Amino acid sequence: AMEVLIEEGMIENSYKMGEIFRSEMRQLQKDSDGMITAVRGKGLFNAVIIRPTPGKNAMDVCLAMRDVGPIGLLAKPTQSDIIRFAPPLIITEKQLRQGCDIIKETVMKLKNK
Repeated sequence: AMEVLIEEGMIENSYKMGEIFRSEMRQLQKDSDGMITAVRGKGLFNAVIIRPTPGKNAMDVCLAMRDVGPIGLLAKPTQSDIIRFAPPLIITEKQLRQGCDIIKETVMKLKNK
């Protein structure tokens, strides 16, 4: 397993894609009017912390992301305010940005609700 991680560049990809993801989420944090309170992570293991309000807790956001467009996005709610993201280590930048767009669309829609 370690040979595959190294030979296929999954470690480097995880680092690069994680940097892009956190950068996108930090920009969304600025645009979310306080709905997102923090972004944290390392590599492709990341979390977004939200300020839970009625109809806008972590589970609500995860369910809304699941239902966006034809593909949706799966994420793990933890407690009422943490959403964990752990995409595959082989994710491409195009796929990652598509996921970020789904997160952005969902957060912006819920913040205006």
